[in-house]
Amino acid sequence: MKKVYLSALLLTFLAINAQAADVATVNGKPVKQSLVDYIIKEAAASGKTVDDSARASIIDKLVTNEVIDQEAQKTGVDKKPDFLAKEELTLHELRVNAYISDYIKKNPIDDKALQAEYEHQKSLFKGTDYKARHILVETEDEAKDIIKQLVKGSDFASLAKDKSIDTGTKGNGGDLGWFASGTMVKPFSDAVATLNKGANTSSPVQTEYGWHVIKLEDTRAAAAPSFESTKDEIRNFLVSKQLDQLVSDLKAKAKIVSNSAVKAEK
Repeated sequence: MKKVYLSALLLTFLAINAQAADVATVNGKPVKQSLVDYIIKEAAASGKTVDDSARASIIDKLVTNEVIDQEAQKTGVDKKPDFLAKEELTLHELRVNAYISDYIKKNPIDDKALQAEYEHQKSLFKGTDYKARHILVETEDEAKDIIKQLVKGSDFASLAKDKSIDTGTKGNGGDLGWFASGTMVKPFSDAVATLNKGANTSSPVQTEYGWHVIKLEDTRAAAAPSFESTKDEIRNFLVSKQLDQLVSDLKAKAKIVSNSAVKAEK
């Protein structure tokens, strides 16, 4: 009798603790505390604070979802082919993403590797900065007329102040200051790159903003961006290379037999 009594107490204890682990039940099915904890953890990771009101809303949403989920299962929507396919793909993706996230945590990119990659990219850096002026007008004919005036000896800065519709630069004679080629729209960048110092475009340059007459004043070798400003970008690049290598290695070890005549595009 004593042994039976102790077993009954143990079962009662387990039942109480099981109930404590659930925030609610819907038709006898538990809404787990672990789900609430996970949602709160994800919110905290994104910088959000979950107070009592938000916690209550989370629980209410889980209860609502459980009510609907139970009804959905009664109707059999979870047995339909499209649902089963989507469920399989979703679980597949969850496992893949969880594995990749875990792999990245276990194989971090250290500062030494970041610095080495930065030095490599820095050695390949061959950018050019340009110092130029421009006159922006609405029509090609206006731009051609300005070019004719420049050929006759008119001052570029004076014409910019008088003719340009670029309110941001006309006041200082169309001066754009120093800029990297890639920061300008392509037709403008391409035109600047063909000019010699002191020369202006011999024909109008059209962009989405209008028609430009451009004068190149100077060029210089562009300085590579600093390590700190590119650190995150380099890390992402190295992580991507790391994952590409991981996938390549896993595929090399796997026995893959394709039964499809359709080949993936590379």
